[in-house]
Amino acid sequence: MSRFFLFLRTNLGALDRFLRCLVPPAAIFLLGGCSGLAYYGQLAEGQWQLLRARVPVTDIVADPSTDPRLRQRLLHAEQARRFASEQLKLPDNRSYRVYADLGRPFVVWNVFATPELSLEPVTHCFPIAGCVAYRGYYHQGAARGAAALLRQEGLDVYVGGVEAYSTLGWFDDPILSSMVSWSDERLASLIFHELAHQRLYVQDDTQFNESYATFVEQEGTRQWRARHGLPAASQDSVRQRDQFIHLVLASRQRLERLYASPLTVESKRAAKQAEFERLRREYRQLRDSQWKGVGRYDGFINGPLSNAKLLPFGLYDQWVPAFARLFAWVNGDWARFHDRVEALGRLSAAQRKAALAELAGQARPDAGQSRKGI
Repeated sequence: MSRFFLFLRTNLGALDRFLRCLVPPAAIFLLGGCSGLAYYGQLAEGQWQLLRARVPVTDIVADPSTDPRLRQRLLHAEQARRFASEQLKLPDNRSYRVYADLGRPFVVWNVFATPELSLEPVTHCFPIAGCVAYRGYYHQGAARGAAALLRQEGLDVYVGGVEAYSTLGWFDDPILSSMVSWSDERLASLIFHELAHQRLYVQDDTQFNESYATFVEQEGTRQWRARHGLPAASQDSVRQRDQFIHLVLASRQRLERLYASPLTVESKRAAKQAEFERLRREYRQLRDSQWKGVGRYDGFINGPLSNAKLLPFGLYDQWVPAFARLFAWVNGDWARFHDRVEALGRLSAAQRKAALAELAGQARPDAGQSRKGI
C-alpha cells in the first residue's frame, strides 16, 4: 500500500492535468455522446495502467532477482538514453529511464481509415495531440470493433499494432516489456524516435512530425553505431527498405491520379484493384531479381491491401529527404538542426509544406522564398 500511495503523490497532479486536458467536460457532448466518452475513457484507463506499471530502470538493474537478459537489455537502453540527450540534443528527462511490464505484444493498436476512393485520411482531433490520422486503442478487440464499424460506413480501414508512443513529455514514457526481445540497435532507434517527438511536436501535421522523428531515428542510429565501433547497417537492408518505400509511394501517386480522374466510380474501383495487383507484381519482381528472394515485406504485400494500409508510408517517410538536406546544411550540428526544425514548425501549414518541398528538391526552381522561414 505504501508504494501505491507514493505513486499517487508523485503522479496524481500530472494525471489530473492529463485527464482535464484529455476530457474537457463540455467537449464530451461534442464527441458523439456515449461513444466519445467511452473512447476517451479507454484512453485514460490505458494510460493510467501504464503509469502504475512503471519502475525505475536503476531499481530493476540493481535487483538480484532480475532476469540477466532483461538486466543486460536495460543497461544497453541506459547507454542509448544518455547518447540521445548528450549527442543528439534530445530531452534529458525520466522518459525511457523507467520500465513497465506490459503483458501484451503492443501498447496500442492504431486504426487508420480513408474513403474508398481517396488517400486522404479520416482525421481525429484531441485536446493534447491535435488532429492525427488514426485512432488508438489499448485493447486489440476494441480496435477491431472500431475498424468493423468504419468498414460498414464504406471506408478503407487498416489496424496496426504500435510498439511504443510518446506522451510528448506529459509523462515519463517507459521502456516496455514487449521490447525486451529486440536488438540493442532497435531499442536505441525507438528511443531516438520517440524522444524526437518530445523535442518537437506540431499540432495537426502528422507527416511533419513523423518524418522529423524518423530522420532523427535514422541519423541517430547511424551515429550510435559509429560511436560504438559497430559496422554500418547492412547496405542491402537499407537499400531494400528504400526500394520498398519507393514502390509504395509510387503506387500511392498513381492512385491519387486515378481518384482525381473523371472515370466512373465503377471504373475507379476496378482500376484500384488493378493497381494493388501491380504493386504486388512489382514487389515480387524486385524481390526475386534484386533481393535474391529475401521476402522482408511478403507479409505486408500478401495480406489485403487498401488505401488505409498504404497511408502510414506517406505519413512517416514523406519529408525525410528534406530533413536530411537540412541536417547537411547545418553541417550535422544537432542543436542548430533542431532550432531550424522548430522554425519550420512555426510556419503556417502551407508555408511549411512549401519549405519542405524546396528542401527535398520537389519544388519548381521559382517556387518562392520559403527558405526564409528556416
